[in-house]
Amino acid sequence: MRLTDLPLRQPAYVDLIDWTSLSAIDAQRLREFGLCEGASVEALHHGGLLGRGPIACRVGRMIIAMRRAHAAAVTVRTGLDTGPEPQA
Repeated sequence: MRLTDLPLRQPAYVDLIDWTSLSAIDAQRLREFGLCEGASVEALHHGGLLGRGPIACRVGRMIIAMRRAHAAAVTVRTGLDTGPEPQA
């Protein structure tokens, strides 16, 4: 599921990030915040009108605000951290 679809306060792990859909600057900024495959994430709040604005997320122990378009590039999985899904 996409990070944009993750229910609030439900812990998850980053499964895959579509880096090609992000600009080089945005991708670098998200990496600096610790967003990478296997990182723990949790959606905390949806901002803006009707919750369609930025998303406040916990990434590891840090809380960041992420644009909805950037969060849509992040695929997450819930449950135990078993490492990345095997590639077919």
